[in-house]
Amino acid sequence: MSLVLDPAAQDLLFREARTANAFTDEPVTDEQIQAIYDLVKYGPTAFNQTPLRVVLVRSPEARERLVSHLAEGNRAKTAAAPLVAILAADNEFHEELPTLFPHFPQAKDAFFSERPVRESNATVNASLQAGYFILGIRAAGLAAGPMTGYDAAGIQKEFLDGDHTPLMVVNIGRPAEDAWFPRSPRLSYEQVVTSV
Repeated sequence: MSLVLDPAAQDLLFREARTANAFTDEPVTDEQIQAIYDLVKYGPTAFNQTPLRVVLVRSPEARERLVSHLAEGNRAKTAAAPLVAILAADNEFHEELPTLFPHFPQAKDAFFSERPVRESNATVNASLQAGYFILGIRAAGLAAGPMTGYDAAGIQKEFLDGDHTPLMVVNIGRPAEDAWFPRSPRLSYEQVVTSV
């Protein structure tokens, strides 16, 4: 059985897409980011939680502050990327549930009244949304360089608040000529999938 998605789209989103480590200096516009969000906001989450929050780091001053919290190997590529996004989980996402889950507005209090439960759900579902966001970047013809090598407490203090947990930093732009490391191996179907 073949996939319904066009092979060129399969390549764009998955087979030929890789983490970009270098970008051209072509800017990434607010319109591009809005188009990406307007596509990926439809990706499924539990209770339609949508806890992902995105901080776009555009100014040189903000970029400098962000770079200081990154692992050494991530600093130069982030300093040079056309746009950088901090993807975070909103641990108070439940406040939006009466609007986002209107057929069961009581879900806010019935399931998410305790902070540890919210944090766990926010991390899982915002991580799902972060994956959708990366696919959306690829769908826009751009490249993504997601990274988790950073000082989370420093980024939280500098750019977020106590209700938002950083998940990853993503460099965004058009890939430069030598943007990619060689493709790393993947596990086979047999190594991953088990039937019971």
